[in-house]
Amino acid sequence: MGEARRSDFAGSWYPGRENECRRVVEEFSNACAPCPGEGRRPVGGIVPHAGWFFSGQIACNVIKCISLGAHADTCILFGRHLHPGSGNYIMKEGRWETPLGDLEIDSELAGSLAREFEFTVESARSYEPDNTIELQLPFVRYFFPSARIVPVGVPPTLSSLDMAKRAVEISRDIGRNAIVLGSTDLTHYGLNYGYTPKGVGEDAVEWVKNENDTRVVELMLGMDGEAVISESLRNQNACCSGAAGAAISAAREMGAIEAEKIIYSTSYDIRPDTSFVGYVGIVFYS
Repeated sequence: MGEARRSDFAGSWYPGRENECRRVVEEFSNACAPCPGEGRRPVGGIVPHAGWFFSGQIACNVIKCISLGAHADTCILFGRHLHPGSGNYIMKEGRWETPLGDLEIDSELAGSLAREFEFTVESARSYEPDNTIELQLPFVRYFFPSARIVPVGVPPTLSSLDMAKRAVEISRDIGRNAIVLGSTDLTHYGLNYGYTPKGVGEDAVEWVKNENDTRVVELMLGMDGEAVISESLRNQNACCSGAAGAAISAAREMGAIEAEKIIYSTSYDIRPDTSFVGYVGIVFYS
């Protein structure tokens, strides 16, 4: 199975011990909002990636909703904080640790994808820590215990949409039952993030919730990956829009025809502050 990549954020951004991690996942699961997709097949979703205190409930809800209607032997996860000039990142082999057990890399799928596109290839020993994907892995392990993963970092460019579509085509060709996840947070507002177009206070919070985040969320629900990327680059309302766009492109290739918003929230709702972040959970259905 190869070497295992460390879970760098375990014990800080989420529980690092197995019993505590399992307990928190189960608490999240028990408190999940109802899944709206009865009678439809979920193929993937969009999840946030802040520390679990702020957004773990949302990510758990999305992945649980997918698990209720989908059998998956592979989960393709798109993430990474990248800019338009960045390249792609992938792990082709090995494992990634979680407190609930290691997740094996789907080396056949990842290797095939890496032969067709240019990637910086990471390994269990050589990599840059990345919360965007790691924060989802305990949920994947819990709800899809036998699934392998393909962790992919994608920049906010149109080429990421093409690569994501191809990943699904390859997975289909080699007989995988795959699901896809795109990991992004929304507006990072406040002095801590150098972004205060509406000053500070309640007016700024309402603007983020009802205008800036709403614009990009509506594009995600409309499953327009290209527009999600361009909107985020104009208005700083998705930190990993390449990952969100890639998940949309992949979900469309899987037959998704509609998207449902499960939860929207902000860190301000949990801990009011002059600097805060928006989060959304979305599930794609065919």
